[in-house]
Amino acid sequence: MFIAGNWKLNCNISEAKTLSSGIIKCLLNKELNCEVAVFPPYICLDSVKKTIEDSNLKLGAQDCSIHKSGAYTGDISANMLFDTGCKYVIVGHSERRTGKCESNNDILSKVNNALEAGLIPIICVGESVEDRDDGRAIDVIKKQLDESVPKNINKNNIMIAYEPIWAIGTGRVPNNSSINEMLNMIKDWLVNNERDSSINILYGGSVNKSNAEEIFLCSNIGGLLIGGVSLKADEFSEICLMVN
Repeated sequence: MFIAGNWKLNCNISEAKTLSSGIIKCLLNKELNCEVAVFPPYICLDSVKKTIEDSNLKLGAQDCSIHKSGAYTGDISANMLFDTGCKYVIVGHSERRTGKCESNNDILSKVNNALEAGLIPIICVGESVEDRDDGRAIDVIKKQLDESVPKNINKNNIMIAYEPIWAIGTGRVPNNSSINEMLNMIKDWLVNNERDSSINILYGGSVNKSNAEEIFLCSNIGGLLIGGVSLKADEFSEICLMVN
């Protein structure tokens, strides 16, 4: 089981050190049955790395460039992230697919760069409320998987996160039946497309301590990708400790 805390565009360096220290304190001497990683903004990566280096927390980045190097002002490459100490990187988050107009082909380039650099990418897929209401949700996600997931993958070098766009930051959470439908579909897609079916599939979208325990009951759940609540050390840690 894997629990990821995506801090998004939050925390200065001082706040990031305080937050990561708080999570470490909450988890200290507790039985932890999952791997936990935090995903700070770029400027905080080095400071958080130093804060968590003697703990059981891992470090990840929120995105990487489609490029490996070159004249791409403002970009951060997968190799740079690996050199900074990251183990993981989120790619294809809906806030970038929609807000930054990133295509499935862009996501595939990022995934391949991450794999080549030695990072473990977490590939995000998810449907809009319009897609769901029109009955296109499964087709939309299958297309994202078809065009964003490479063939050279296994449970040790990649994860997939299902995040319905309409649930991110809205407080709306699909019921377990809907989550199961998508997790099972992704699992079937892996089997039918000759990928490793034991790859962890995460759920993300308005996860909190009140609904996490119920979500953990979903079949094929491999963990959680948590947004806003990951900025609260006590609540985020409480969710991590729910894993049994």
